[in-house]
Amino acid sequence: MAYITAIQLQTTRNIPENFENIESQIAAIPKENRPNLVTLPECCALFSGPFIQDGESLGEGKIQDFFKAMAVKYDVWIVSGSVPIVSEDDSDKVLAANLVFNSDGEIVAQYNKIHLFDVDGTDQSYRESDTTTPGKDITVFSSPFGRIGLSVCYDVRFPELFRTMAFDHQADIFIIPAAFTVPTGEAHWEVLLRARAIENQCYVVAPAQWGEHPCGRKTYGHSLIVDPWGTVLGQVEEGVGFVSAEIDHEFKDGIRARFPVAIHAKNAGIR
Repeated sequence: MAYITAIQLQTTRNIPENFENIESQIAAIPKENRPNLVTLPECCALFSGPFIQDGESLGEGKIQDFFKAMAVKYDVWIVSGSVPIVSEDDSDKVLAANLVFNSDGEIVAQYNKIHLFDVDGTDQSYRESDTTTPGKDITVFSSPFGRIGLSVCYDVRFPELFRTMAFDHQADIFIIPAAFTVPTGEAHWEVLLRARAIENQCYVVAPAQWGEHPCGRKTYGHSLIVDPWGTVLGQVEEGVGFVSAEIDHEFKDGIRARFPVAIHAKNAGIR
């Protein structure tokens, strides 16, 4: 059996304090739920910018060292949500890099957030591109848990990204770490996650930020794990905590056999 865990946090700009909170959640995961892929929300090590002050080079820095240590200490794989990696294209900006660490503490995958949150919301305006360089490449990789496709937060609104990961790169699981605002979370969060699961017949794991943060921003929480049929397997609605679920590939494969949407889409020429 393979398990996946989504951790919900209320992150601040105090990095050592955030590290303590992350470790306390990882340590609380039952040991019988192993092997385990532990997923963390967007901005889990520090919340709000300017991120360049704490930007790191890939493979170096206190944030990456922390995740390496946690993976080894607790014998888990860790999906880091987003780590500020200094952009090679613009040294004044960072990449929102979703890094994956295996249980030996090695970085085995990296996804740089493609779709940046430049919107005029119902609560306030956001311009993520002021501090962040967009990524360019899709990331899907093999793991003991299945084929995993990576994304970050606002990416969830772009179904073509997930369709490409599932149909062209054979993803089984989507990881969608997020820091959704409260208004957009109340309106769209669960329906977007369930839609991405249903239309691509994949598991969706969505660890989220929750609560009011020192910068004044409020995030929605409601971390979810959704199966390929669209059923919510578990949820942390409010507060700090985690939810775990078993990944059942036979169940997923059965749905794909009965409803071969990938084949039908290919035959119709709409992929």
